[in-house]
Amino acid sequence: MEPMDIVGKTKEDASLPKATMTKIIKEMLPPDVRVARDTQDLLIECCVEFINLISSESNEVCNREDKRTIAPEHVLKALEVLGFGEYTEEVYAAYEQHKLETVDTVRAGKWSNNVAEMTEEEALAAQQRMFAEARARMNGVVTVPPKQQDLEAEQKMDC
Repeated sequence: MEPMDIVGKTKEDASLPKATMTKIIKEMLPPDVRVARDTQDLLIECCVEFINLISSESNEVCNREDKRTIAPEHVLKALEVLGFGEYTEEVYAAYEQHKLETVDTVRAGKWSNNVAEMTEEEALAAQQRMFAEARARMNGVVTVPPKQQDLEAEQKMDC
């Protein structure tokens, strides 16, 4: 029987999609850099371990506050406790952007109509835009999300 590293899951069950992770790894590197397959596997394992570490510490922070649900604030506090405090601002910005992007797509646990109507090309373009935004954040470039730009433009017109 496999040892249980994560509650109810064996180590093989707790992984990240290899194709997606490989794509992220390749997009973060210059085009002329190649990454060995075993190195990709190692990076994926590191990501899984990092997620486990942050999740575990977030749970401990949550428990210390006598809460039953891990909130974003618990994750940010866990980053600080574990010595990753320098990333909290960037993580919070990514979380805020995620909230802006999902407010139109998910309502009360149901997908809105505009997601179902998205063509494969539109979905691919949206995915590429999100990857580009993530790369920009990783490289320290601050961007204003398109939806926020639209809101700012509307506010200026209303004045």
